[in-house]
Amino acid sequence: MSKVYFTDMRAKPGRNLLDKLELLVKKAGIEQIDFKDKFTAVKIHFGEPGNLAYIRANYAARLVKFLLSKQAKPFLTDSNTLYLGRRSNAIDHIQSAFENGFNPIVVDCPVIIADGLKAIDYLEIPIDLKYCKTAKIGSAIAQADVIVSMNHFKGHEQAGFGGALKNLGMGSASRTGKLELHSSSQPVVDQSLCTSCGQCVKYCASDAIHLDENKKAKIDYVKCVGCGQCVAVCQFDAAQPVWDNSSDIMNFKIAEYATAVVKNKPHFHINFIMDVSPNCDCWNCNDAAIVPNIGIAASFDPVALDKACADMVTHAGANLNTVLDVKQYGELQDVDKFAMIHPNTQWLAGLQYAEEIGLGNLDYELLTIQ
Repeated sequence: MSKVYFTDMRAKPGRNLLDKLELLVKKAGIEQIDFKDKFTAVKIHFGEPGNLAYIRANYAARLVKFLLSKQAKPFLTDSNTLYLGRRSNAIDHIQSAFENGFNPIVVDCPVIIADGLKAIDYLEIPIDLKYCKTAKIGSAIAQADVIVSMNHFKGHEQAGFGGALKNLGMGSASRTGKLELHSSSQPVVDQSLCTSCGQCVKYCASDAIHLDENKKAKIDYVKCVGCGQCVAVCQFDAAQPVWDNSSDIMNFKIAEYATAVVKNKPHFHINFIMDVSPNCDCWNCNDAAIVPNIGIAASFDPVALDKACADMVTHAGANLNTVLDVKQYGELQDVDKFAMIHPNTQWLAGLQYAEEIGLGNLDYELLTIQ
């Protein structure tokens, strides 16, 4: 049974949330790691500009301050995105990070995009697992001595939710790696719903979609990488994901990639269960949080950490005026809200597979730090 440490959102003068974060990670045992002169990757999602649900830079700054006190060589990092947006190359990605507060002036350490200028800098890490024989991990993360993940816990359209495993597995993958992770989930177009607006054509990074002779969107599956960007930008539900077992397989691959990221390295993980938006921070907006802010949790075990946080969201009552219709369904306490929002996903299957391949344990002991 793995230990997961938790602190709530209560604060008072002389003991603010930043102080509680530092106390939490210390109580969870982060000081057991030898950080001296170690290149320490702080894996974080910088947030797509326009989205305001990402982790505040203040938390990253406090963690970096602690790491520097341990004589580490910390850097904040993420890999470039598969879809077109403001984080698909290192120049735009760094600028986006800076705009959202993740800059050396605020956080007191460098910001490094793990897979380089054009998202082609990666190392292949042998894992020889069921779905992936190697994992294509951004070079800066692959070369780091220590991995510390800071994860915004929220819903996700394909994974069910995003937490430590997704931030590690999908977030550390190079663009080539992301192609592999998404390769079993190519979308389809319902041409009867297509309005010929062309947004899917404009935003397809793979030039895989075009308007046919009837001015309807059509996907070239030879070029399609399954990134789902067309689904994200279509406002008329014409571009749709294919829900067979592709969500499960993607979660299995994410677990395998996360295994590669932490392979033979000290690692530690922090989940921020606040601003629990229904969808990923890769959107350039964030919908209303589905539950009240819950707190911060930390563990050496990313599987137990994600399971504990999912359980806390399940047990919490739902907020009013969100994607969850509280007026119709009630407070939804002790209900799997991620399953309600994304009914074609099964997040637990991914955690079960992660446990199966030795990444962590589903059984956990929750220890509360005041």
